[in-house]
Amino acid sequence: MSAPLLSLTWTDHVTGRAGHLVVDRLVRGVASGGLRMREGCTLEEVTGLARGMTMKEALHYDPDSRYVPLGGAKGGIDCDPRSPEAYGLLVRYLCAMRPYIESFWTTGEDLGLSQDLLDRAVAEAGLVSSVQAVHPLLDDETAARKRLADAFAVEVDGIGLDELVGGCGVAESVLAALDRAGVPYGGTRVAVQGFGTMGGATARFLARAGLTVTAVADVRGTIANPAGLDVEALLAARDRYGTVDRAALGRDDRELPGDAWLSTGAEVLVPAAVSYTVDAANQHRVTARWIVEAANMPVTAGAEESLAARGITVLPDVVVNSGTNAWWWWTLFGDIGADAEEAFAHTRRSMRALIDLTLARAEADGTTPRAAAHAVVAERLPVIAERYGWYR
Repeated sequence: MSAPLLSLTWTDHVTGRAGHLVVDRLVRGVASGGLRMREGCTLEEVTGLARGMTMKEALHYDPDSRYVPLGGAKGGIDCDPRSPEAYGLLVRYLCAMRPYIESFWTTGEDLGLSQDLLDRAVAEAGLVSSVQAVHPLLDDETAARKRLADAFAVEVDGIGLDELVGGCGVAESVLAALDRAGVPYGGTRVAVQGFGTMGGATARFLARAGLTVTAVADVRGTIANPAGLDVEALLAARDRYGTVDRAALGRDDRELPGDAWLSTGAEVLVPAAVSYTVDAANQHRVTARWIVEAANMPVTAGAEESLAARGITVLPDVVVNSGTNAWWWWTLFGDIGADAEEAFAHTRRSMRALIDLTLARAEADGTTPRAAAHAVVAERLPVIAERYGWYR
């Protein structure tokens, strides 16, 4: 694939911190990709994430859907979101990026930023919406914006629908892989790294499907229980950053080092936090059968090669965590309404189809699921280009 269409780094005049924007390509003049904030965020990282967004859009392309495929983009800010200077930095970044957000970059929450916080900063920066660049593509902008706002107002058992759909997609990816392998849900153990929006929702759906969540890791360490953690109690005890109050731990729950989730004996590992968390130096500790990438780029290329040689399957992020992005557009374009059960059903159907396609292609080609996903994208991008046009 070619170099990005746009790549830039901005320096904040107040803090000296850097912010990045990469637009991999435009489809119908628009690109989609969230904005993350984390200490150490680099242009290289954002470039990889933007390329991944192009792939996610292509993978969800359906010529019969009202959801119009978009190009891929990503934003990133080098700052700890817990820092007192983080919010002001976010507003100044959005002010600097305002021409791009108004014209062709649609964005939303990502690592370190909630949609509520982003929406508040977007308004302070003088923008209509974080996705306003897509409004000209809508048949009825007023109805579409109301539908999306109504969907964001939906809660299920205390958690917003916008947080749950991504985890629903990750969980369905796990279940699809287990079904293809003939592995029962009961008795299958799961370890989740990161207990924020994506990790927490994934743990809930997997626990409710009958799997046993034996380990959860946050910034304070790993919480483990071989007999299974009380996921709902942990969800109720976490803060806005996904850190669990240890006072809520059960009698048999254990506190372990932060990286202990890698080797707790689970059959499924779900890295749902930062990028590059499984690398060449620690991949040998993994004993799971599957790694399911809920985070963006959590397994390095070198580690994935070694894992594959040991028979460990990595289900790639561009497929697994694509449900949140797709849900935004399914809702905005009118493929689904502002209803939780409709959203979950649509997400499950779409994600299961993608996982089945990816694993079947990998088996047929004798390659990894990631290579198979890349092959599917390579076939779909020319079709999208011919129908809609793009700029790269």
